[in-house]
Amino acid sequence: MSTAARRRLMRDFKRMQTDPRLASLHHPNAVIIGPADTPFEDGTFRLVMHFEEQYPNKPPAVKFISQMFHPNVYATGELCLDILQNRWSPTYDVAAVLTSIQSLLNDPNTGSPANVEASNLYKDNRKEYTKRVRETVEKSWED
Repeated sequence: MSTAARRRLMRDFKRMQTDPRLASLHHPNAVIIGPADTPFEDGTFRLVMHFEEQYPNKPPAVKFISQMFHPNVYATGELCLDILQNRWSPTYDVAAVLTSIQSLLNDPNTGSPANVEASNLYKDNRKEYTKRVRETVEKSWED
């Protein structure tokens, strides 16, 4: 990893000392806590992030390790999130990425679903959607 990318990551992580634990500089693991007053509340969802040499000019690849039932999360755990794709800016840091992912949990983009079943349930049967999400919350405690 280049010195510039390493320096930027170190600065990002220092700013996040009270935020999710990060395991390594190149492929840090993070934990997102499900937002209060949402179906994801009390969940502890693990992610892995991968930073390339071009960071911060190129976004990190982020993937849920924990099982996730959400309209914008593929079965592989990869996310469909605009700031990780076509709306990335070098001004975003690791904290901004994790905050955006946490916000996405309660505010999915059903216009661009990665998980069609979750998207349809979110739109048409919120009770069943909530039930399925709560199942993933319970599984997150076992991870």
